[in-house]
Amino acid sequence: MQLAMKTYTQKARDIEHRWHVVDASGVVLGRLASQVAQIIRGKHKPTFTPHMDGGDYVVVINAEKVRLTGRKMVQKRYFRHSGYMGHGRFTPVATLLAKHPDRVIENAVFGMLPKSTLGRQTLRRKLRVYAGPDHPHHGQQPLPLQLTKDAE
Repeated sequence: MQLAMKTYTQKARDIEHRWHVVDASGVVLGRLASQVAQIIRGKHKPTFTPHMDGGDYVVVINAEKVRLTGRKMVQKRYFRHSGYMGHGRFTPVATLLAKHPDRVIENAVFGMLPKSTLGRQTLRRKLRVYAGPDHPHHGQQPLPLQLTKDAE
């Protein structure tokens, strides 16, 4: 006779959110985004439940010092559209990194989250990106998180 195992489903009262701070200086953008996306979604926890918001908060500092590999600084462009015919706009990543370095990281993390209500809500609530080394979240006592800096 085989015993049936019950599937664990996380309850809202069991969720514990922590704060992490990540230094993006010298870290490859894609690797940073994939690791941050897993943390804010909660996939690093053994209690991960896809339909629940069980992830942690992440504060990314030094966004202006993030590293892009290859020729992405010259070739990569972001597309946006006004809704009118012929009004598509392309913004080079170098321009966006100079003006709004936080948006580069937010766009990369957004691309790695599910395209659902929970994914958008997770990005809006759990991710804080700052261009410089200062952030106003010292009261939450964020834990430093080490990321890989190599492109190999």
